[in-house]
Amino acid sequence: MLDPADLYRVEEGAEDNPAADTDGSVLLVVLDGFVDAGNAGRLAVAALREGKEPRVVASFDVDQLVDYRSRRPPLTFDTDRWAGYEAPVLDVVALTDSADTEYLLLAGPEPDTQWERFVAAVEQIVRRFNVRLVVTLSGIPMAVPHTRPIGVTAHGSRKELIEGHEPWFAEAQVPGSALALLEYRLGEAGIDAMGFAVHVPHYLARAEYPQAARILLDHSSVSSGLYLSTEELSKAAERTDAEIAEQVAGSSEVAEVVEALEKQYDTVAAGRESGIGLDDLPSADELAAEVERFLAGREDRDDKDETGQ
Repeated sequence: MLDPADLYRVEEGAEDNPAADTDGSVLLVVLDGFVDAGNAGRLAVAALREGKEPRVVASFDVDQLVDYRSRRPPLTFDTDRWAGYEAPVLDVVALTDSADTEYLLLAGPEPDTQWERFVAAVEQIVRRFNVRLVVTLSGIPMAVPHTRPIGVTAHGSRKELIEGHEPWFAEAQVPGSALALLEYRLGEAGIDAMGFAVHVPHYLARAEYPQAARILLDHSSVSSGLYLSTEELSKAAERTDAEIAEQVAGSSEVAEVVEALEKQYDTVAAGRESGIGLDDLPSADELAAEVERFLAGREDRDDKDETGQ
């Protein structure tokens, strides 16, 4: 295998102010491009960066990792010239939490290629910066209603890392991701790694759902010992809740769908102690599709109202 170190560059002076104390630091990882239901990961990253001055400690060579033809970065055309280019960025930055404790954040596009080499590179960075715990964050669409507590699937390289989290699923094969492979390989290497996948209602998976991002940061705080602020996310969540309630109240069809999901959720919650899980119940994909059609139709109507057509 090619040297993983050729995939990234450590910034000059990055280790003069190491992002770790004697007990080690925490690395949060959020990669977009596969599944980010409710934009949970993206909103979490924005909240972590808000009001902070990230210090770049390592930069990945995205030219080696990103397939530009499958995810074309935007260029701005102004009248008769190309005026700007939003190049993809995959960096490790140092941030501080509310208690001024420094931690690391790796965020950016999920690599399209060279997953094993990328994971090996992250392991090198983890060891170089004395990282004691790696935490991955993501959002996954689920057949659950927004009117019930938001669930989280926790997973880790050691059972002790997710103690207290009750599993939602038994064994299952799922499409692979760089995040999942990272946790798997770090565990094999004896490095503590864990992750949280927040459950986003199917019908909100394509929208911004700040509640999901808040839950991700809350769980990350408890597991890592960091104090991650969610004040702005909580305010955004209140606004979103009000908008969703208005949409549901305005359509009996949507209200019926949400009610059906509530009944399914309550059945699962009541039966979890006896081994019943969400995957043991009938799929609610059809119900979620109805709500998505409603929301899509609403967007079409809004567009027509704006254009007057």
